[in-house]
Amino acid sequence: MSEDFETKPTAEELKQKVIDALCTVFDPEIPVNIYELGLVYELDAQSDGKVRIVMTLTSPMCPVAGSLPPEVEAKVRAIPGVTDVDVALVWDPPWSMDKMSEAAKLQLGFF
Repeated sequence: MSEDFETKPTAEELKQKVIDALCTVFDPEIPVNIYELGLVYELDAQSDGKVRIVMTLTSPMCPVAGSLPPEVEAKVRAIPGVTDVDVALVWDPPWSMDKMSEAAKLQLGFF
């Protein structure tokens, strides 16, 4: 083996790196990251580096509808080991506050 040989992350390791990246993307109207807000409906990371994300926004009228999905794609594409990214924006089911994690609810003072 050469010294510069890099092992590819497993699907589970890659998924965790994607989650970490998603936690750096924030909805501009709510000071919580999109992962904790529950805007990510599906996340599939394969050992070959392909990542598929199905996400929504807080509202179809969200002012970042055109910029947030490309930001997600760019941050995920920058992860070492990622070979392809597919971000699908969906509106069904509609997002609601009950999709937020307990941490997000605590951060926003809902308890």
